[in-house]
Amino acid sequence: MKKRILLSSSLLISLLVVSSYSLNLVDFKDEVLIKLMMRGLNSGHYQAQDVDDAFSEEVFDLYLKRMDYNKRYFTQEDIEALKTYHHDIDNEVQVGNYEFFDASLERLRKGMTLAKGYYKEILDAPFDFDKKEEIVIDPDKLDYAADDMDLRERWRKILKYQTLVRLHNMMEDQEEAKEKGTMEKELTYAEMEAKAREKVRKNYDDTFKRIDKLTTKDWRNRYVDAIANTFDPHTGYFPPKDKENFDIQMSGRLEGIGATLVEQADGYIKVDRIVPGSASYRQGELKAGDLILKVAQAGAEPVDVVDMRLDEAVKMIRGKKGTEVRLTVKKLDGTTKVIPIVRDIVELEETYAKSTILDTDETDQKVGYIKLPKFYSNFNSSDGRTSFKDVAREIEKLKAEGVEKIILDLRNNGGGSLQDVVDMVGLFIPQGPVVQVKSRTGRPYVLTDRDPRVQFDGSLAVMVNQYSASASEILAAAIQDYGRGVIVGSTSTFGKGTVQRFINLDNFVVDNNDGITPLGAVKLTTQKFYRINGGATQLKGVTPDIILPDSYQFLDIGEREQEYSMPWDEIRPVKYDAWMEPALKPFLSKARKNSQARVKDNSTFQLLEENAHRLKSQRDQAVYPLDYAGYDSFQKKTEEAADRFRDVFKEINGFDVANLPQSLKEIEGDEVKEKANEEWIEDIKQDPYIYETLMILNDIP
Repeated sequence: MKKRILLSSSLLISLLVVSSYSLNLVDFKDEVLIKLMMRGLNSGHYQAQDVDDAFSEEVFDLYLKRMDYNKRYFTQEDIEALKTYHHDIDNEVQVGNYEFFDASLERLRKGMTLAKGYYKEILDAPFDFDKKEEIVIDPDKLDYAADDMDLRERWRKILKYQTLVRLHNMMEDQEEAKEKGTMEKELTYAEMEAKAREKVRKNYDDTFKRIDKLTTKDWRNRYVDAIANTFDPHTGYFPPKDKENFDIQMSGRLEGIGATLVEQADGYIKVDRIVPGSASYRQGELKAGDLILKVAQAGAEPVDVVDMRLDEAVKMIRGKKGTEVRLTVKKLDGTTKVIPIVRDIVELEETYAKSTILDTDETDQKVGYIKLPKFYSNFNSSDGRTSFKDVAREIEKLKAEGVEKIILDLRNNGGGSLQDVVDMVGLFIPQGPVVQVKSRTGRPYVLTDRDPRVQFDGSLAVMVNQYSASASEILAAAIQDYGRGVIVGSTSTFGKGTVQRFINLDNFVVDNNDGITPLGAVKLTTQKFYRINGGATQLKGVTPDIILPDSYQFLDIGEREQEYSMPWDEIRPVKYDAWMEPALKPFLSKARKNSQARVKDNSTFQLLEENAHRLKSQRDQAVYPLDYAGYDSFQKKTEEAADRFRDVFKEINGFDVANLPQSLKEIEGDEVKEKANEEWIEDIKQDPYIYETLMILNDIP
């Protein structure tokens, strides 16, 4: 596959050699970007599609939906006018033209300008909350406003609803304060209504302040991304800074100061969190709550970052290990201070595997528990941490404590490194196939664990849910097909069974194109995953051996709910030897039956299933009252229903969770890590899914 893409890349270069600078550099850069991306998609994507009128319609619909999802800026008149481009987008992208984008952005900005006037004007006067009327909240159940007058009416209802919500909350809070005797000053209805409108006004002031920071380039990047998304939901365009952020998420590490920053509504950038063990943590002066006023590189003049976009400020603060950055910050006490920080490698600990030991009064064996948030790997360094190495290390720590059974928790694990999955499955089986991978052309090839060693041969359970995706599904599918362990979780996993790779567009620009780069990268789907039994994980995901109820089981979650998802299919299975030491199948039926009986008698699981029906009903709710009495009645019914499901998760009697001695040594003396560990242990003690999985393992030798 790699070779074929390289050949296609050569073709791209020959097609895009620049001979003239007759165009404006910015326009020319955008032309090069779209041409390169389209040719890359057509030559490299798994599911090539014709760039024709049908393609144009898909881009048209998806992009306009993304531009104005809530239908608050475009009118039907705008959409009809833009439909002149309905079948032109295919021609535009072939020549690098952006006429449709330019026309749509012009109309979007016109709609936003109108909206700014609407909300300021409408919020100047009190609302009549005695008048009975309704609002449709779900944008999928709304048409575009017919014209500007209709759009203003839509904004009136939106603003009235949002004011009503705040007014109702304020009146409820005041009544509660009265009852408790904690009220400082009683506000009249008129005062609260005015205050509620002011809160809504400030919210929109802040919203449009953020929108106004978006440049034409930002909007154009969204347009290019929407074009790529019509091939499938995991194919997309990444501007240079977005690709950098993706790499950080995948590796769990970055070079910088180790602080999480947030952009405030008043234009300040605030320190939200200091990463334990980071450069900022060790330096000690930068604290959560500090406001960053200026940023200076070593030996350079400070740059004011107030009102600067967060991504631009972050770009200035990040930097290579060993370099210094100087932050001018406003402390919580109002003083201003310059803090020098030498950048270093920041390890994002919350992304890494960790383990503990579980025990219960009803079992006589210690069970190891490993939480794996994602399949991370540092693709830029052979010395970097990988999920495979870390899980192998946790297994050794558990074995040293006499653990004979292990739970591997992949809930909410969205995937990651494919090679780590193959290696990780190899920890639990002798050598053998793990997953089949098929490209657009040619026969599928099999990724195989070639190491005959089995690091852990005890009973194994793998926990999944609707958000276990991609690499998580490969591991769960392989363990299930081998009969190596029991898969426990919600009705199905996410259903992402495709492989993506990045193509750096800068690699295809010839040397005489100075000023064109950086162009960013395209992430495109190049392959599909298939289980060793031949079925795809795409769309269908993995169905657990034992299904447990959860609050989201009736909601539309997963790959099949995304637009332009690739289809499910199957290919030939490969030969593999099922696990026979001992075989799981004879015990699975009993374990499932016992689990169903426990779940039926478990009040927590029964509440979770009831809550699932409630959430489905709430999701389907589209129309809301706009009169105070009607809204108050609606909210009371909603709150009464919700009260049944508050504090569902409580500490489970007889459930013991203990840190491994080695793990405690690693965090000893670090107050932040010790606190995080205490919270993690407490969460496990309240988790009925972990407890039930522990009980399931008790039925499997």
